[in-house]
Amino acid sequence: MQDLADAIESMEQLVVGWRAMVLDRDVAADVRDLPGIAVRWADSRFAFWNCVTLTDVGADPALVRQRLGHVAEIMRAKERPGFLWVFEDLLTAEARAALGEAAGQAGLVHAFPGTGMAGDLLPLPAPAHPDLTFVRVSTDEHLRAYADLNSQAYGFPLEDGRDGLVGSALWKDGVHAYLGLRDGVPVTCAATVEAAGRLFVVLVATAPGWERRGYGEAVTRKALYEGGRATGLTRATLHATAAGAPVYPRIGFEPNSPMAFYALRN
Repeated sequence: MQDLADAIESMEQLVVGWRAMVLDRDVAADVRDLPGIAVRWADSRFAFWNCVTLTDVGADPALVRQRLGHVAEIMRAKERPGFLWVFEDLLTAEARAALGEAAGQAGLVHAFPGTGMAGDLLPLPAPAHPDLTFVRVSTDEHLRAYADLNSQAYGFPLEDGRDGLVGSALWKDGVHAYLGLRDGVPVTCAATVEAAGRLFVVLVATAPGWERRGYGEAVTRKALYEGGRATGLTRATLHATAAGAPVYPRIGFEPNSPMAFYALRN
């Protein structure tokens, strides 16, 4: 188990970063900080913009069961599906051991695992990749390409990703979002955004068929490099899926809290 402060930081980065993302998608989004639960829910077709997370530190099995029941009620009241994000190191050892059973009793199913990561790694050298040119997202056409890459990488319908990103002003200005183009065609993307004094990496994706060529690492380095130059920040954080997790230690990130993502059972 890592230092508990790392897990707290990872959870708080989600709470702060997703607040801006969700309100950008819908100014009337459900953004609430309840006892032990943070709701960041845009009711978007893009499921990552529909998020709930547990915020208690040191929650025991009884408290976790209570929180999960409340989370399931919140999620059932929504039109669109989304995810509960659980930072496992915030739970006691007993609560972690009982998490799967407690989630099942609440009507939740495990969707996929993840890992929180962070590092004092900025500034980075200017990135380059022999196959790629980098373009900052600044138009709806760019945002559509960015959304489509994420939809393809995560198995969502294309319209779901577009519903989450196309038309956003924040993603054209406040977010340091980059496409990696191979022969003029977008094949990878990554973004960073300032969140509570850190540079938060979000929505990294590579088109199926173009993985394992260093594209995701290169475009992530680009987003970090430009975000660091613009903000002067030196610490960066992210939440990685199992597929993406091997990339980030090569940049300088260190894993902290293991994560579990849950969805409502159909």
